[in-house]
Amino acid sequence: MAVEVYKNIETYKPEDVQDVTVETDILIIGGGFSGCGAAYEAAYWAKAAGLKVTLVEKAAIERSGAVAQGLSAINTYLGLSGRAQQVGDKPNTIEDYVRYVTLDMMGIAREDLVADYARHVDGTVHLFEKWGLPIWKDENGKYVREGRWQVMIHGESYKPIIAEAAKMALGEENIYERVFITHLLMDKNDPQRVAGAVGFSVREPKFYIFKAKAVILATGGATLLFRPRSTGEGMGRIWYAVFNTGSGYAMAIEAGAHTCQMEHRFIPSRFKDGYGPVGAWFLLFKSVATNAFDEVYIEKKETIEKYKPYADAVPTPTPLRNHQMLEELINGRGPILMRTEWAIKKLQEEGKDLKKLIEEAWEDFLDMTVSQALLWAALNIEPEKVPSEIMTAEPYMMGSHSGCAGLWVCGPEDLMPEEYKKLFPFCYNRMTTIKGLFAVGDCSGANPHKFSSGSFTEGRIAVKAAVRYVVEQNPNPEIDEAKVQELKKKIFQPMVTYEQFKNASTREDINPNYLFPKQALWRLQKIMDEYAAGASMWYRTNEKMLKIALERLQMLKEDMEKLAARNLHELMRCWEMWHRVIVAEAHVQHILF
Repeated sequence: MAVEVYKNIETYKPEDVQDVTVETDILIIGGGFSGCGAAYEAAYWAKAAGLKVTLVEKAAIERSGAVAQGLSAINTYLGLSGRAQQVGDKPNTIEDYVRYVTLDMMGIAREDLVADYARHVDGTVHLFEKWGLPIWKDENGKYVREGRWQVMIHGESYKPIIAEAAKMALGEENIYERVFITHLLMDKNDPQRVAGAVGFSVREPKFYIFKAKAVILATGGATLLFRPRSTGEGMGRIWYAVFNTGSGYAMAIEAGAHTCQMEHRFIPSRFKDGYGPVGAWFLLFKSVATNAFDEVYIEKKETIEKYKPYADAVPTPTPLRNHQMLEELINGRGPILMRTEWAIKKLQEEGKDLKKLIEEAWEDFLDMTVSQALLWAALNIEPEKVPSEIMTAEPYMMGSHSGCAGLWVCGPEDLMPEEYKKLFPFCYNRMTTIKGLFAVGDCSGANPHKFSSGSFTEGRIAVKAAVRYVVEQNPNPEIDEAKVQELKKKIFQPMVTYEQFKNASTREDINPNYLFPKQALWRLQKIMDEYAAGASMWYRTNEKMLKIALERLQMLKEDMEKLAARNLHELMRCWEMWHRVIVAEAHVQHILF
């Protein structure tokens, strides 16, 4: 695959780029669901304390983050007030939810963090409905359940609805869009205290210096570390958001923050090639998946017997369900088929309207994964007549879905174990081990299953704590101006490199003096896929392979000192690559440990 050809080359020397300094009390980096949650809640707590809050986003918040394309369900809603249908013989409780999450993650979730967002998440969902999000309701006016903890929505405009509320709360004058943050700034007099961040506009030659007393990382997880199953013409078609590049993880690691469970990756099972969601089919349509011989393989408990007591959990934990699928595929019993035709036939026999069922099946994809609907159409698949293949995807790093990777954060004082408290400089909810640095959403580790509603809720929790930190501690961090200018020079170096060497060859993407970010990305994905348990290796590795991965990553980092950029967008891609490589290296190191 060739590197993009740009008709308009627009490079800048560092000295020709305007400095823009923004002073604020609390800086939110990232405008996805958790960032929008922090922005919305800041309107109350920060304004009451007389504090200024600023949000910076590399895209436009109406369609940024993991929910940019939409969703067909809210996956975290307990229904403690009785607004939703009841699943099972008793109402849900916070304790039930924490138990479910802990079992699904096979014991590695922090109960204090999970319980904290769980006790507040319903109120968040009620706000979403108030702002105009259409939630499915039955004939009694109850939210329609997809599963025990999920409710169905008409969610193609989910993110714009939430973004509008965040903008109205914070004020558009306090939101900087199309600005990419590359590095955190530390206090000149205390290297363990955050002092702000720097980055650049991806639209005009401006270098931004944000001075802040507290910073909230809400930048999403990390994708494209591993070579995707969709390559060639399908390149870029993955399950999680392609623009989630691990920036929050990388910047925090470079600042010295403690991480947790960076060895943990999420490998989702999705409809093959289109990455369409399977949740609605399993939970709402009550479908089953079979191997090529029509066997419901999940019933083969002998394949997970050694993982008791988690093997006895109901539902079977996500990692074990994936393990069962892989056992079928590796042993030649594939493909794995979602029996959509069985499910629709059964529901029709129960009196459900066939036309409505088919409409709901297509809407599930059109709300959140349009490419899957297009793939069905391209392959002449009618879900009421034929099954569809499902497959495990490439690994992703995240802390808000069925993944626990992220930063080690402080929990709520009433729930956090005493032994954790000594690990933090101060006890403020969702603060990392760096003073004044908070993490939410995918950036916050060990509290999975937040999904969209829980991530928004965690943003609300964190900004309240950040306000309290600023008011009580009254920090006054000082920025090292010389360091800032060093970073500016470093950030724009790829443009200088391109201009210096662009005439060394007749073809710009074959040059002995530089490489483009996409070329670096291909190298990273090959290393991670082949040596760090990627999809082509059936997610298997060993110590020797991991050490090779570290050697190759080090070589890649050395070569990336010669990254080249032809415009501001490609400059952003250069720094996204640096962030990805830092996260990949952390992932390999954690697996080795």
